[in-house]
Amino acid sequence: MMFLKRVLIGFMMAIFLSWCGQMTASAQSQELYNPPRGDVRLVVISDLNGAYGSTDYAPEVDKAMKLIPFWQPDMVLCSGDMVAGQNPILTPEQIKAMWAAFDDHVAAPLRQANLPYGFTVGNHDASSALGIGGSFLFQKEKDLALEYWENPQHDPGIEFIDRDDFPFYYTFEYKDIFFMAWDGSSNYIPPEKMAWVEQTLASPKAQNAKMRILLGHLPLYAVSVGRNQPGEVMRNADELRAMLEKYRVHTYISGHHHAYYPAHRGKLELLHTGILGSGPRPLIDSKIPPQKAITVLDINFDSPNLTTYTTYDLKKLELIEYNHLPRFLVGHNGIVLRRDLEWNDLTREEIFRCRQRLKKDELCQWE
Repeated sequence: MMFLKRVLIGFMMAIFLSWCGQMTASAQSQELYNPPRGDVRLVVISDLNGAYGSTDYAPEVDKAMKLIPFWQPDMVLCSGDMVAGQNPILTPEQIKAMWAAFDDHVAAPLRQANLPYGFTVGNHDASSALGIGGSFLFQKEKDLALEYWENPQHDPGIEFIDRDDFPFYYTFEYKDIFFMAWDGSSNYIPPEKMAWVEQTLASPKAQNAKMRILLGHLPLYAVSVGRNQPGEVMRNADELRAMLEKYRVHTYISGHHHAYYPAHRGKLELLHTGILGSGPRPLIDSKIPPQKAITVLDINFDSPNLTTYTTYDLKKLELIEYNHLPRFLVGHNGIVLRRDLEWNDLTREEIFRCRQRLKKDELCQWE
């Protein structure tokens, strides 16, 4: 009898705590600013994982999942690191447990809300890093990531165009927006995959769309402390950017640097997505404390700017305004500007500061 009483008390307590969490999320959402809605609304998240092998998620991950329905997005995008892999000692059972936890905390709530989920793999999901001899160092993790996503029960609910190499390289569409995900889980894309990228972006399906968006884990240019070095950004960033500009890709959405920064370089918009999981990082040369962030991205096809970002500090549920962020960032492989500024807005002193830091004029040139 005493055992049954304890079980009943535990059950009632679980219901009470769940109810409290729902009421808290509901109260928080009532206080949130809800921006004017565009023709298409996306919510963008990234870097959800905890420590290596972890099946737990930070409170902000669960908080985000409860808040996302408030914004009524058409789709949720993730720029990688959904689980906590990239450790050779992890067993298949541990890796499967991580994906099961991801499903419980993230994928299942999105499916229940009928929200499509577009994503790219990160280095902690299925790293494409190569070892001696050219084989994948984390083949086991790649195989089990593929196993998870090939399960029909885990259908992300997106409208695929090309899923032959899903979830590593694939394309999908929504309301005349062409989406591509490439495997930026390491800094190098093999020539045969780059050929696929170019051929796909050049296709009538891509070029006739109203907008093209690319998802990749590593950014082109460095933006955060601790990730401002080769290997933490895509190799040959300027060449990749020139290729993406050639095929009129509007926005490259990335993660990995654990810091939100809305930027652009040349004609390419660069959304460096904020982190939800463990380890937010400060921006380069910034005194702003590290933040956990989530971005609502509204697309207005008739607007000259096409996209509008509304980004929230997830701990405080306050807006992160552009003018609170650095005007530009100078990483080891080039400068990026805050997206509301143009090159001509920089002062001579600011340009000189870039050239003094990088010692190479071409890394401080805009085009």
